[in-house]
Amino acid sequence: MDHNHHRRLKTAALALTVAATSQVLAFPGVATASTSSQATSSVTQVQQATTGAAGTTTAMNKGLATNNRIYRTGRLARVNCSPGALPAGSTNAYRRFLTRVTDCLNRAWSTQFRKAGMPFSKPRLRIITRKVGNACGGWATGAAGFYCSADRTMYMLITKNDLRQPFPLGIARLMAHEYGHHVQNISKIWTYYTAAQARAGKAQRLQLSRNSELQAECFSSVFISTQQGSSLFTDAEWDYTVDWFRKNGAKTWPQNDHGRGPTQAAWMTRGYNSGSPGACNTWAASPRTTT
Repeated sequence: MDHNHHRRLKTAALALTVAATSQVLAFPGVATASTSSQATSSVTQVQQATTGAAGTTTAMNKGLATNNRIYRTGRLARVNCSPGALPAGSTNAYRRFLTRVTDCLNRAWSTQFRKAGMPFSKPRLRIITRKVGNACGGWATGAAGFYCSADRTMYMLITKNDLRQPFPLGIARLMAHEYGHHVQNISKIWTYYTAAQARAGKAQRLQLSRNSELQAECFSSVFISTQQGSSLFTDAEWDYTVDWFRKNGAKTWPQNDHGRGPTQAAWMTRGYNSGSPGACNTWAASPRTTT
């Protein structure tokens, strides 16, 4: 491996460490963060909204997650994505990169929804340099990005650490993960997720959260696979990223609501190798594969 590869992988190690707490903060409906005690207020709100026929509703909705039409659309559309250079210290370049990657995601997934015969809408992108209030409540400590379904917005925080050590693949992966939650939202996969959470005990809520997070990570890798061979990343950087998540991906999620490191790496690999959303059906997968 040449000197440039060594330098880029060293940058990747630092950037992924910063991003570890930023994998996702998904907010189904009006939910707050899906980790730790913050999930309690979310679940209570959903429970209050789903009294009476909650069990029937959950059963009816399950097919939206296990047999969604997005799974039958084949490989994700490959789009010509050129987000540009990402030099250290440039907030403008960082903003441009985030905007262009979002545009690439919009083009790829809009094609997929068209193939599925499902309505598509773009998420909003809000790029910020300090934490702000949002429609989903508070902001979890250490998070650099999240998707809020209440306003269908991806919030991306540019931190000083990000500016010092920008890692294009890591940033694109995070954005594609958050976008994966938007896909779950507008495809109505989250309709089942929200209803099921309202009736679940603690262990089942964690399982449901893992299904959601691992699917979003798989969707992210499906998109990343469409950029293979581009200037966005090298094969060595991808392999390094997957291995990093295998070893470290669960360290910031003590509740195990995102899956163990090896489990995250497995779904990343599955999505990347298939290139198809159909490979990301965590909702119909054996619980042994979503631990």
